[in-house]
Amino acid sequence: MPGPSMFHPQRRARRGAALTLVFAGVLATGAAAGSWSPDGRDGRKAPETRAVPRTAARPADRAVARDERPGDGTGTPVDRTEVEAAAARAVEDGKSGTEAAAEVVGRSGDRWSAVYSAREYEGLERALNGTYIGVGLSARRAAGGSTEVDSVRPGSPADRAGLRSGDRLRSIDGTPVDGRPVTEVVARLRGDTTAWPGPGTPVRIGVERAGRGWERTLYRERLATESVTAERLAGDGAAGAAAVRIKVGSFTRGTGEQVRAAAAEALPGEGILLDLRGNSGGLVDEAVTAASAFLDGGLVATYDVHGSQRALEARTGAATALPLVVLVDGGTMSAAELLAGALQDRGRAVVVGSRTFGKGSVQMPSRLADGSVAELTVGHYRTPAGRVVDGRGIAPDLLVRGDAEERARTVLSGLGGGS
Repeated sequence: MPGPSMFHPQRRARRGAALTLVFAGVLATGAAAGSWSPDGRDGRKAPETRAVPRTAARPADRAVARDERPGDGTGTPVDRTEVEAAAARAVEDGKSGTEAAAEVVGRSGDRWSAVYSAREYEGLERALNGTYIGVGLSARRAAGGSTEVDSVRPGSPADRAGLRSGDRLRSIDGTPVDGRPVTEVVARLRGDTTAWPGPGTPVRIGVERAGRGWERTLYRERLATESVTAERLAGDGAAGAAAVRIKVGSFTRGTGEQVRAAAAEALPGEGILLDLRGNSGGLVDEAVTAASAFLDGGLVATYDVHGSQRALEARTGAATALPLVVLVDGGTMSAAELLAGALQDRGRAVVVGSRTFGKGSVQMPSRLADGSVAELTVGHYRTPAGRVVDGRGIAPDLLVRGDAEERARTVLSGLGGGS
């Protein structure tokens, strides 16, 4: 059977054409590095960089929380004026406005509201533009409070240094990291604690594997995220249809148009596998643009901001009639859940895999007195059928334990995909 062929949707994507959010600055933020936790128990995905406004999750060098489960993640709504006032008072007293604001947010119990230093937020904005400065690894909280490498980007400084998934991170620049919040570890990897965290700056990492420890000095680089990859899968008769597999890692700027371009590559008789597994979110408007590849206009989602209802609408796409299967799992979050829910409710796709994470709250950023930024929950979004995602997730049409992609291709064959 011929192997898959790769093509690059970004080459054909029309930049700058992404649908603008109805409410500027709205976030539905997924797990991300830099998110603050009062007790440090933030085993969430938190890359060295995080996808910022406006449903985000960091695309790379992030912190990861695969052991989390959907639940009530939003405590008492945080009063924006209280947060801003706390930061202002602290600055007047010569103290840290960031820490004062974070203390107010921490008391609320809302794990999705967060406070970022000005430097952290700049990094998040870079990540949204598809670039970040780091060493190319994602980190996660392990049992006992230790921090492990979750994944390593091929060709990155971490990859060249021989780091692997499962390695234990013991120290960064001589500072032990056991028991520290993953987001703090990530900030140190990025260089947020240094005067100049730019490309070429060193970071010395202490690592342990199978009881053996060592140290390596890595040099940070400016890395580009690849949020969309596409490949053509040849049909193999009995088990799978000919298809274009579109993998979306996160929703950074331009992602929506890349998805549209990739979908337009599908030939008559082929199906489309839209793989949203492990996608921890990103920009809402990019998810809406991606939905537009498969819908003939109409509603994608609704959301509320302080009780005021808004609607997100798709425009007409080029792949509205091709068979479509969406792959999801417990790492599918936020904007990715919005997209999967829209395609499911509109009867456009069969969703295959496991229940998604369940992050459907909306955040809005607010600049504080010392230049830091607070992202505070202001509402929640719903699918076109009115389903609440937050704390519940999206249940797949076909629950799969095992090779979800193989089952998805079988489903695609039944929908009329080519063989």
